[in-house]
Amino acid sequence: MADLIDAHGRIEFVPADNEFERLSVSIINQQLSTASAAAIRERAFDVVGDDVTPTAVLAADEDALRDAGLSATKVDYLRNAAEAFRNRDLTREGLADLSDEEVVSALTEIKGIGEWSAHMYLIFTLGREDVLPLGDLAVRRGFEELYGAESRSEMRDIAAQWRPYRSYGTRYIWEGSD
Repeated sequence: MADLIDAHGRIEFVPADNEFERLSVSIINQQLSTASAAAIRERAFDVVGDDVTPTAVLAADEDALRDAGLSATKVDYLRNAAEAFRNRDLTREGLADLSDEEVVSALTEIKGIGEWSAHMYLIFTLGREDVLPLGDLAVRRGFEELYGAESRSEMRDIAAQWRPYRSYGTRYIWEGSD
């Protein structure tokens, strides 16, 4: 880890301005390579418009979203998230008093939002500093490469020394995998 910190310098956590857009990014990124996700996201957001909001996603043409590269399932997931945002306060302020586990529970109630997406929301939207997303393939590969850890249990043990800043350790692992 010290080598990663030396190589990449200080990593800042700047929570996303648009909470719903950031959750949409996580939905689109699910199970895709970084390059594929970026291309699809750009085309899908062009369909939605400049301001990625629940209203804009719900108003977007489903066929156009599919033509942009989203599967019908991901279109449904985006719409589910949009409805949830309209019906509940899933903003930073609305979730501020909840623990990480409670946030994950609230988000995973939405069909299409799994633990990985909830962890990305904790890190990139809520700016939570002690998240360890072992559901992320790049994180697991980073642990294998850096520490020879093969099981999630070993990875959790290694990351225990990073508490309460496991999100930073995660970010450094991502930086090292680029």
